[in-house]
Amino acid sequence: MSLTPEEILRFLHTVHPYDSLAESRLETLAGEVEAKTVEKGTQVYGLGDGLPGLFLIYDGTIVVRDENDVVISHLGQRNSFGERGLMRDGIAVTSSRADENTILLVLPAAVFNELISENKAFARFFDRARRSENRGQGLATSLAETLMARTPITCSLETTAQDAARTMRDRHVSSLCITGPDATLTGIVTIRDLTSKVLAEGMPIDTPVSKVMTANPLALSPSSIGSDILHLMMERRIGHVPIVENGKLVGIVTQTDLTRFQAVSSGELVGEISKAGSAEEIAAVTARIPNLLVQLVAGGSRHEVVTRLITDIADTATRRLLALAEDKLGPPPVPYLWLACGSQGRQEQTGVSDQDNCLFLDDTVSDEDRDGYFADLASFVCDGLNTSGYVYCPGDMMAINPRWRQPISVWKGYFAGWIAKPDPEAQMLSSVIFDLRPIGGQTELFDRLQEETLKEASANSIFVAHMISNSLKHMPPLSLLRGLATIRSGEHKNALDMKLNGVVPIVDLARIYALRGQIGAVNTRARLVEARAKGELSASGAGDLLDAYDLIAETRLSHQADLVKQGHAPDNFLMPAMLSDFERSHLRDAFVVVKTMQSAVGHGRGMRFRSPGNLADCSRNRFGELPCLWN
Repeated sequence: MSLTPEEILRFLHTVHPYDSLAESRLETLAGEVEAKTVEKGTQVYGLGDGLPGLFLIYDGTIVVRDENDVVISHLGQRNSFGERGLMRDGIAVTSSRADENTILLVLPAAVFNELISENKAFARFFDRARRSENRGQGLATSLAETLMARTPITCSLETTAQDAARTMRDRHVSSLCITGPDATLTGIVTIRDLTSKVLAEGMPIDTPVSKVMTANPLALSPSSIGSDILHLMMERRIGHVPIVENGKLVGIVTQTDLTRFQAVSSGELVGEISKAGSAEEIAAVTARIPNLLVQLVAGGSRHEVVTRLITDIADTATRRLLALAEDKLGPPPVPYLWLACGSQGRQEQTGVSDQDNCLFLDDTVSDEDRDGYFADLASFVCDGLNTSGYVYCPGDMMAINPRWRQPISVWKGYFAGWIAKPDPEAQMLSSVIFDLRPIGGQTELFDRLQEETLKEASANSIFVAHMISNSLKHMPPLSLLRGLATIRSGEHKNALDMKLNGVVPIVDLARIYALRGQIGAVNTRARLVEARAKGELSASGAGDLLDAYDLIAETRLSHQADLVKQGHAPDNFLMPAMLSDFERSHLRDAFVVVKTMQSAVGHGRGMRFRSPGNLADCSRNRFGELPCLWN
């Protein structure tokens, strides 16, 4: 199919960032773009091929695979691909193939590079896409905007040496940036300047810093990487590098920042907590979790790795508090097992976590010990977790609640009752029991009970039906026209709740698959993978849901890391306006996949689920009839 320049122009008007170009430039661009038809199954380019330009999908779908031939993207109309290779050396770092007959617009490489250099909106769009897909590993390849302090302490040219020294002392910093009224960087003064130029030379203490500062200091941009900073520090023998964007100071990186970044690791935090002598000492360590989150996200770690490492810290804190409790209270009178549920149970904790836990007690426990020793142990641990940043559960699902501190026989009665009579409360509590994971104590108190409960529950079709109904209470944030539906009022108006409407619907679906397949895993991604292996999900259906889950979970973590970098506490409320059109499009497609899976679950039981198609299909609503989920 051939396209006229007028047809191409009309199409480009509907695609960001082309819509940001001047009309005259857009008209010229329409004549420079080449339309190309690719038949279904045909390779567009292979790994290592030279790229002729940027590809923009006019119609159809494209599958992109990484160097291991693993699918990383399903792209549809208005999506671009090939930018990663173009922004490096022009060599493809992925491979791509048409998933159906497809019409592509090819923007020549020279024109693409010209637009990158001349148009900020164009450059920002593709740089964000490249960075989100191609994070480096560790300090050397982490971006300066990840490493820098975002609120550098500043002073004016007229500030005296004495006032500068006082500011450094009071603010616990070793340098001050000198800026003009418009935040333009003019110079930098350090403790070394004050000692070697003022104190050593006997200059008056009211000497203005303009006399001793380093004027027009070496600076880097936020898109610089750690190796740029390290090389500059080593070559020029400096310890402070201002970060400047468009001439304005936006941050500073010091040797202390680099040391701190390298020092934070989950292993180090676990080691320190294991030796802590009190909840307060544990809290001092867990306070560094947000920095660990930033480092892991910046290093390109997958979301299931990040959440596993963060959860390991919570597990260690819990076990340490149990040990401290036994040191204080003496040895337990009967065997016990402390279990976590919720995100800790699933090993999916992020930068925002409360505590959800319970106690299984040996059936020989006396009422006196249950309400005495074990009540005191539960209070010690739950209070300690709260002190350590794992706040009390709003729903009171904690071992300090006598209901959740019971002998094994009582727990068996709970489970049997919930399965036999799945009223709304039982549905909610049943969701909890399937996410239980032993943390400390005698694990044999739980192993056989879990297996028996899964078997009994999966065999009860009425219970399964109620669990399916309960799993559909949290819906992806989609509007009637498949756009993004944000919160309508309140503190988080116009935001997406990336927890309740993002990851929770997938967590609920995975729990259903685990129930039906009698899968013992509690981690959401592990459940999906095992459900595929057991045939509870087809390979294509599981692949789509895993892709959607990965995108949603990683977007949530990136949002939390961005908040930490800005000096804020992490949360789950993401403003869609903070995303590029590219990112919003893929996030919407992921939500559509989840919604479609929920629809399949809600409309029947007894048949194996088949994939609704790729993410591009989702965005274009071409599913047709959807069969049901179960074998």
